[in-house]
Amino acid sequence: MNAPVKPPTGLSRRGFVATSLTAGFTLAAGPVMAQTAIRTDTAGLMAGEILIPTSDGLMKAYWAMPATGTKFPTVLVVQEIFGVHEYIKDTCRRLAKAGYLAVAPDIFARQADMSKVTDLQAAVAVSQRVPDAQVLADLDTTARFVDATGKGNMDKLAITGFCYGGRITWLYTAHQPKVKAGIAWYGRLVGQKSDLQPAHPVDVAARMNAPVLGLYGGADQGIPLDTVEQMKKALSAAGKKHEFVVYPDAPHAFHADYRSSFRKEPAEDGWRRLLAWLKAHGVA
Repeated sequence: MNAPVKPPTGLSRRGFVATSLTAGFTLAAGPVMAQTAIRTDTAGLMAGEILIPTSDGLMKAYWAMPATGTKFPTVLVVQEIFGVHEYIKDTCRRLAKAGYLAVAPDIFARQADMSKVTDLQAAVAVSQRVPDAQVLADLDTTARFVDATGKGNMDKLAITGFCYGGRITWLYTAHQPKVKAGIAWYGRLVGQKSDLQPAHPVDVAARMNAPVLGLYGGADQGIPLDTVEQMKKALSAAGKKHEFVVYPDAPHAFHADYRSSFRKEPAEDGWRRLLAWLKAHGVA
């Protein structure tokens, strides 16, 4: 694995705030659509919260894997802006049911306790205070931790993420040479640069270390399709293997089964494609 990325100058060294992974579904995303929310049980799995040592404290995470065995192919799961709540935990369990070790670190934990954030704008504000360098370092640390347990297989490492996590999926695939595959769900591809977010996926397209599958909604008002085309051109110009699937009528967050944005057919098709992408690129 790469050496840990040092936190940017000015990042507090006081470590993590006292956080809890969100129980149930986040309130910040709005009303929960209980009738569509998928609930994956833990039968045949080992699953739960863990603590991952970092250079400045213990980071909480949720992981899931088959109950028996070792050296499972490993998928880093990167949250939306709402933190590691039931939807993200369930995603880890779904991957575990397919034979993977899936782990979702609480990457906003230095900035806020997302279990206590109940407003969308507040969640957005938290995400804007999180340095990309910190996130990449925490994902590296998470991967090394899983490797050290003997449960994960770093020769079969992949990453997937949703919305905020979709953008990070692109960035981490460009950052970490051991990644074998990425699946980005409606992650922003372009944007204004800042000290905390010095580059966006289109800026690092030429540095991709592995093929990435991009799953996007044609009716996503926050990610114009011309930015998808811009990313395609950048990847093609660099000779980087990729695939984009755009679901014409799907809005943003169409995989988020607990929200009104959920669209069953694109979500199920995207999940099938995710599993096929992992297998096609040696993460199985």
